[in-house]
Amino acid sequence: MELKSTSFGKHLAQHPYNRVRLLNAGVEVSGDKHNYLIPFNQLLYIRCKRGIVWGELEFELPEAKVVRLHGTEWQETQQFYHYLMKAWQSWSLEMSEVSAGVLHKQIENITRIEQQDSWYKSSRLAEVQKQIQQAFEAIPVPVERLVEFDNCRDDYETCLRWLKQGSQSVMERNQAWTEQVISQNRDFFDNVETSPLNDSQCRAVVNGEDAVLVLAGAGSGKTSVLVARAGWLLLRQEALPEQILLLAFGRQAADEMNTRIKERLKIDGIKAKTFHALALHIIQEGSKKSPKISKLETDSKARRSLLVKTWQQQCAEKKAQASGWRQWLTEELEWEVPEGDYWKNKALAERLGSRLERWLGLMRSHGGSQAEMIEQASEEVRELFQKRIRLMGPLSKAWKAKLKEEDAVDFSGLIHQAVNILEKGRFVSPWKHILVDEFQDISPQRAQLLSALRKQNSQTNLFAVGDDWQAIYRFSGAELQLTTAFAHHFGEGAQCALDTTYRFNDRIGEIANRFVLQNPHQLKKPLNSLTKGNKKNVVILPEDQLEKLFDKLSGFAEDDDQILILGRYHHLRPEVLQKAATRWPKLNLDFMTIHASKGQQAEYVIIVGLHEGNDGFPAAARESVMEQVLLPEPEDFADAEERRLLYVAITRAKHQVWLMQDKSRPSVFVEQLEALGVPTQRKP
Repeated sequence: MELKSTSFGKHLAQHPYNRVRLLNAGVEVSGDKHNYLIPFNQLLYIRCKRGIVWGELEFELPEAKVVRLHGTEWQETQQFYHYLMKAWQSWSLEMSEVSAGVLHKQIENITRIEQQDSWYKSSRLAEVQKQIQQAFEAIPVPVERLVEFDNCRDDYETCLRWLKQGSQSVMERNQAWTEQVISQNRDFFDNVETSPLNDSQCRAVVNGEDAVLVLAGAGSGKTSVLVARAGWLLLRQEALPEQILLLAFGRQAADEMNTRIKERLKIDGIKAKTFHALALHIIQEGSKKSPKISKLETDSKARRSLLVKTWQQQCAEKKAQASGWRQWLTEELEWEVPEGDYWKNKALAERLGSRLERWLGLMRSHGGSQAEMIEQASEEVRELFQKRIRLMGPLSKAWKAKLKEEDAVDFSGLIHQAVNILEKGRFVSPWKHILVDEFQDISPQRAQLLSALRKQNSQTNLFAVGDDWQAIYRFSGAELQLTTAFAHHFGEGAQCALDTTYRFNDRIGEIANRFVLQNPHQLKKPLNSLTKGNKKNVVILPEDQLEKLFDKLSGFAEDDDQILILGRYHHLRPEVLQKAATRWPKLNLDFMTIHASKGQQAEYVIIVGLHEGNDGFPAAARESVMEQVLLPEPEDFADAEERRLLYVAITRAKHQVWLMQDKSRPSVFVEQLEALGVPTQRKP
């Protein structure tokens, strides 16, 4: 069947198309110089219009294309249109059955996803979307037309939602499953720890993404979540005990976790390790060797003694060394150095000892040659950095000599060896799940070990618990960016937050949270307290009122109440503590640095040393060029890490915090705390 424009209509229309012919499953629109074949499987819609005299046919195609035929006799146009529509609709109805079958297979797959009793990983979404896209390409009608057919409409809209709003669909599906599975396993979540887990803890435990970061503020139950996570994997039979690896940053933390796992889960198969114990295990299994850990890594006194004695010997024997070190200490660190044989000064040597440990540790963690480290420095500091590296050279040499004498390795060398074995494929990882505590303290070297483990076994899931608000170890190589940009380094996954603290009241929480969040780069997260406080739960006092504060505490503190006195440095330990054992024999007083207090808690906390200066808080000491080159870039916010350090100090307290200031040279933090509403009192 065919429809042509009239001679006069063709003349007036001056259009490239003046004839249309119905084919078996399409139409051919043509003119004197043009020909356009339109299969039914490309046709979206057909419109028949009447002009002043003649008719018009319009064929709508994908991508907003339209083909028009003008100047046809109106009655003939209507007849052709009705005949064409009947043929097209008959074909469309037949093709809708084929389309429905194709769509139904996709719906069966989506239904299985929605009904399966497990977390659906977002990493699998791309595969589903690819299948849907392939199904759309296999459908014999333009997909835009599927909404016209009753047997296709609902399935098409479901597929389209998963294709265009897949992340939202997965999230809604996982939320529904999470609520269901928590409800069904309420007994587990109520009894896996000494106290029932709250909703945010439960949701973190059941999250099944490949990489999960749980952001958990102070006192919010990070360790409880790790224990529950291990128990959940066993309960769901997602792993055997030996397929779960827990990692902690210190031997004491690992031992405490092992004790807790054994008590709560009643199993022996899961063992928490330090990163160094993990590296040692990998080396033993992958090389059949058992490296010995140097005594220098486990005996801080021996470590510092070696470095200080080597430094003193170098200064005593070589004038260039003595001159170079004097310049370093006075010009760069702005220390007061005695005249003459300054290296014999006991106080100076003790003060420098911790710095020598830090600098050598950074050099060892870097792992490269001195030339490579120097090349890493910017042009502005390269010459100065080269001088510092040369001054540290004899200490590095003495360290290596001691390792050789012991036939041992240090921690940095241990991790380097383990990574090398993993990269060469000499160790087959048995772990399906790696659970990491205090993740904000991770260094690039430890992160490299984790990445190598997961690369060696792509099925390994990472579950990390940490708090960027408590990241206070940059000086030892910890890199906060590994936490704040978790997905970039460890793959797309999920980020959860624990929203309740069980330690301190809401007043302490409010002040601590607002103070740390003055840094806009800190990740925002809720942290609600279960107990009410009052305005005097955080108070600023003059430092000369410390003795009177102890007198007052002795009147109301219970016998088993803990009182922590925290300072920025060891040498800020108050002299009044010398007589504390007899003056206030009932008070449980304990002094420690704020760094050492990490993980501790007490009923009452007293923070000393809130003054400005080199030994002040925040620390005003200049950063050495060694730190500038070998440590991660400092944050673009004044006193960012020192601010987090004060957050850690404040959040050790359950009931009350006193901040002792030097009124003659107050810390900048005092003014900032006052602006947040912290009251200043003359007396306790």
